[in-house]
Amino acid sequence: MTTVVDRWNVHPGHRWLRGERPKSPVQFDEELGMWCVYGHPEILEVLSTPEVFTSDTARLLPVSVDPSLIEGDMSQMDPPRHRAFRGLVSRAFTPRLIAGLEPRIAEITDGLIADMDGKSEIELVAELAYPLPVIVIAELLGIPDSDRDLFKKWADNIIEGFSGASFLDDSEQGEQDLRDATDRLQPLLEYLAGHVADRRRNPKQDLLTHLALAEADGERLTDNEVVNVANILLVTGHITTTMLLGNTVLCLDAEPDEFARVRKDRSLVPGAIEEALRTLPPSAALARGTTRQVRLSGQLIPKDQLVQLWLGAANRDPRTFERPGVYDPTRSPNPHFGFGRGIHYCIGAALSQLEGRVALNKLLDRFPVLRTDPDRPPEFFPTADMIGVNSLHLQTS
Repeated sequence: MTTVVDRWNVHPGHRWLRGERPKSPVQFDEELGMWCVYGHPEILEVLSTPEVFTSDTARLLPVSVDPSLIEGDMSQMDPPRHRAFRGLVSRAFTPRLIAGLEPRIAEITDGLIADMDGKSEIELVAELAYPLPVIVIAELLGIPDSDRDLFKKWADNIIEGFSGASFLDDSEQGEQDLRDATDRLQPLLEYLAGHVADRRRNPKQDLLTHLALAEADGERLTDNEVVNVANILLVTGHITTTMLLGNTVLCLDAEPDEFARVRKDRSLVPGAIEEALRTLPPSAALARGTTRQVRLSGQLIPKDQLVQLWLGAANRDPRTFERPGVYDPTRSPNPHFGFGRGIHYCIGAALSQLEGRVALNKLLDRFPVLRTDPDRPPEFFPTADMIGVNSLHLQTS
């Protein structure tokens, strides 16, 4: 059976995508210079014990990270500081508020799809999968969606810079890579800083104002903290949904029988999205650090070691998933790590799932035919820790 991975040669270096498993679910990688975890139960244990496996990994890198870049970065925080920051942001992502966004998401999607009318071929990422989440998260933050082309350029630049950097290289090259990646980030940070300064002077009814005026642990957030929180929400808030939608369509395209089932029975749409998150998770890896010596799956990991969690491998662990190489929209339960797990579970997961459901349903409503163009194969993000389409041409007739 040809799968989406085989058909498009998705990430050739990720052997687990092709059914190969490492000899041990936990092992030290000499080339990377870190411990790698591939098993589902083992990653679940790591993500469930932040007191042992810290998110504060920047201090363990051999390169010097500018503290201003991680000030306010929730992904680098542990409790109780993480709890305080997450509480500030989570108020904008309650189930009631997310559900209330559905009409607006539908309206935006309708407008984007209307622009595709009459086309025999569409480019799904540029025409729908990218602009939809950018407009939504920009409106939540209170940033003009007219600047979305800027965000696309900046986001691609940032991903390219950080993906190609050798932050585990303790030579001058590692430091230079970090400086180059930081330089790529600056235009977006400066742009957001301008909006934060404006909200301090002219409060509005938006998430950016909420962050600018909020307090954590009894103290108002600094401008830099607000900028970094907004940066994470803006970049991750759109890139995950972009890849989620593109990956789902790609998985369905590779399985015509399943595609026909989903098209006929729309109750399967949520399951199709969840299974795509398992099969091709946008975030394929996470880093943690050990706060003490710990034994994991029989391996003794010393204190202050970097630990790489290969979520994409865990999502195909046969100890947890039956027929892990099969794309099955009816899979239940489906305890994938597509949005992480534990205290750092993606705060925008429900929003991303809603955007994906609305967009996929409307695509199926509008286009009786959707298939990949064999002459214009999909392009994937080149980063090892992300799996997702960056360009997806689809024929509509």
